[in-house]
Amino acid sequence: MLKNIPNILSPDLLKVIMEMGHGDEIVIADGNFPAASIAQRLIRLDGHPIPPILGAVLALFPLDNYVEKPVSLMAVTPGDKIQPVIWEAYRNIIRESKEPFTDFEYVERFAFYERARKVYAVVATGESALYANIILKKGVVV
Repeated sequence: MLKNIPNILSPDLLKVIMEMGHGDEIVIADGNFPAASIAQRLIRLDGHPIPPILGAVLALFPLDNYVEKPVSLMAVTPGDKIQPVIWEAYRNIIRESKEPFTDFEYVERFAFYERARKVYAVVATGESALYANIILKKGVVV
């Protein structure tokens, strides 16, 4: 056990975010995401929703302030009637983290999957909200 480390962060996830360098990306994926078939490195946090994971990660993880949009979401598929309410929770968590943030980048579903194949790691969660997948681009500690 360590002090001041959010207990939702597993040792595997802590190791991965420590290993990541500037510009590396991580996906925090909802329960429907094909994490096991896409991930180069898979971290399992089954049973946990994304918002507390996102908040805990951002307590330790700097976002890249050298890019316009260091946070990306899977865009709603055209014709789908879903309006993801979880995005507003993400917006609030990111703002509370004091990390540089103006708005999300929205990535088409299949382009998101292709990008996810190249990220440093994928975190599989138990999040049940639709369109809850999020990519974070790591910045530098200043």
